[in-house]
Parts: sequence; structure tokens; C-alpha cells
Amino acid sequence: MKKVKRIKARRWLVILGEVIGLILCLCLGVFLFYQKQISDLTKLGYSKIASEKILFSKHKDYIMKLGENKTVNKAFESEDYIEDNLDNYSKIKYFDQKDLISNINKLLEIGYSNSDINIILSHGTNESVTEFTKHERVHYLEEYFEYDYAKIENYDRYVNYSDQFGSSEEDTIIYINLNIDKEDYVDPFIVEEFSIDMLVNRHRSLKEDYVPSDLVTVDSKYASSNDCQSSRIAYNAFIEMYNKAESEGYQLVINSAYRSYQDQLDIIDTYRNAYGQSYVDKYVARAGFSEHQTGLAFDIGSRNSNIFADSKEYEWMLQNAHLFGFVLRYDKRYEDITQFRYEPWHYRYVGKEIAKYLYEHNNMSLEEYYVLFLDR
Repeated sequence: MKKVKRIKARRWLVILGEVIGLILCLCLGVFLFYQKQISDLTKLGYSKIASEKILFSKHKDYIMKLGENKTVNKAFESEDYIEDNLDNYSKIKYFDQKDLISNINKLLEIGYSNSDINIILSHGTNESVTEFTKHERVHYLEEYFEYDYAKIENYDRYVNYSDQFGSSEEDTIIYINLNIDKEDYVDPFIVEEFSIDMLVNRHRSLKEDYVPSDLVTVDSKYASSNDCQSSRIAYNAFIEMYNKAESEGYQLVINSAYRSYQDQLDIIDTYRNAYGQSYVDKYVARAGFSEHQTGLAFDIGSRNSNIFADSKEYEWMLQNAHLFGFVLRYDKRYEDITQFRYEPWHYRYVGKEIAKYLYEHNNMSLEEYYVLFLDR
């Protein structure tokens, strides 16, 4: 009797083992199938988190047909994912913005089309787009945002400025991006890093203790005084230009280059005492707002003439300065943009590449170039 019981027990153990084995095989099969599904999606470029959500939402077939899509990937990773917006996500370009999906949802709710949302996202940062979602719907985005350099956060300022002055959309964008609609010298952007394309004007200033890192003393051969200093990179470029001019019979000289914050204060006092405060306000840059503090600006003269604008050296500079990386900084045609009066003697080193571009584009101002290519 005991033997029969032992045989039955063994049979049950065998059956149990077979059942467990079958269950394990089924689990392994499911696991391998699941891994294959995940692998199919990750190979397309979707993250593991997004792939898992895609599977559980039963959208794998849709995604496989769609292919890699960073916006959709971001949507499935996000807690802000809305099922009804999936097709919209797939048609909206990806931008590396923290609240991308949340902002897309809000813009869709306001009534913007997918193409409208692409325009908005491409012209803003995460913060500016988030703020724009609080704005009432704009019906003609293309009016300003056909220009790559238009900024979504400036939309209301564009409209107000254009309504007030009747300027074209293109000019309006440039003026507003340069903060020309704001009061001079008030709440300026602080430029902290030295670069040959740095922009300093009435809305962009240097700190009181700013000094170019490569400041050198200019040899008296090239300057009208013994204490003239300059950025080394600009100085070397000037020497190259000086030698070329001299070989062709022209005599250039540096009358002023680097000025410290205190130097500019002293100049302001001199002009105030001589011509009064109104003259200073109109023609002299405040300390911190002068290009001379960058070390990249030169007041250039002629050793053959007391009036540089009447000299043959001036004519030579107009035709050749760009070949050495220099531009006439304050052209008479662009006084409304530079906000400084015409100074035929004031040249700025920006490097040969930028100088060539400005020269070949009707001697474009540095401000315009900054808006078009640097202010991103």
C-alpha cells in the first residue's frame, strides 16, 4: 500500500514539474516576444520608456509605419501625453525644450494648427513658448515669423512698434531685437565674454572692471601716443593692414584704441565741460557702453591729413579694411540702428570672415549681422 502511494506521489511530482516547466516556457516565450517588440521600437530610435508605453497603448503598428519621430518619443515619455493628440505630435518638429509636450497640448487647445505650432516652437525657448501659451491666439503668425531671427517673446513689441512707426516687418524685427524701442542705457544686457564678434552699444554694456584678456601696448610707430593699448588680435591685424597701406603709399595711424571704464568717464567730463550735457547725451557713449573698452575698436587717422574723412587714407580704408578684418563701425546710413552718429574714423575689428560678409552686403551694420546670425 505504501508503495502505491509513493508511485502516485511521484506521478504528481512529474505532472507538477511538467506544468511548472510549461508555465516557465510560456513565461519565457512571452518575455522573448515582449523583448522583440521592445527591440523593434528601440531600433527605430525610441527610448525603452517610450517603447513600453507604446506597446501598452497598442500603438506599435502605427509607430512602426511612422518610423523614428523624436516628438512622438518625447510624448510617450512625458506625463503630459494626450491620446487624442498623437497624430498631431507626429507632425510637429522636435525641439529640445523641457515642456515641449505640455506646450504643444496648450497650443492645440488654443486652436493653433500643427504648422502654426512648428513656427512658434522654432522661434522661442522653453520659457518664451510657455509664456506664449498664455497669449490669446495670433491669427497671422507668418507676418513676422517668416523671418528666422524673429523671437516669439517679442511678438507684442513687434506689433506695437510697427503700428507706431509704420516700419516694415523686417526692420521692425531688427529694431526690437536690438531693444531700440527701449530707453537707452536702461537695463542693458551685460556682455561678459570677450570675442571678436561681441556687440557693445547703448543696450549692451561691459562691466566696470572689464579688461580685454589679451591687452597689449601699441608700438609708437603705429600710434599718435606712447600709451595706446589694444587687444592683441586686433593689433596684429592692424599691423598687417598698416604694412599693406604703407606699401601702397598710405600712412595710417591709431589715435585711440582701448579705453577703460574710467577713461570713458574722463572723456565724458571733458566733453561735458566743453560742450555741455546735451552734447554728451547725444554724441558720447556712457562708460561701459563704449566699444573702445572691448580693445577691438580703433580711431584711425591719416599722417597726411588732419581731417580723416577728406584723406586718401580714408578712401583706401573704405575699399580695403575688410580684407584685414575691420569694418567702418558707425556708417552714416545706419545711425538709426547703431544709435551713434557717423564716425568716419571709428573702425572695429570683427575678423576677416564677418568683415567680408558685411562688406559684400552693402556694408551691413554689425547690429544687423548680430540679429541675423549671432543672437540665438
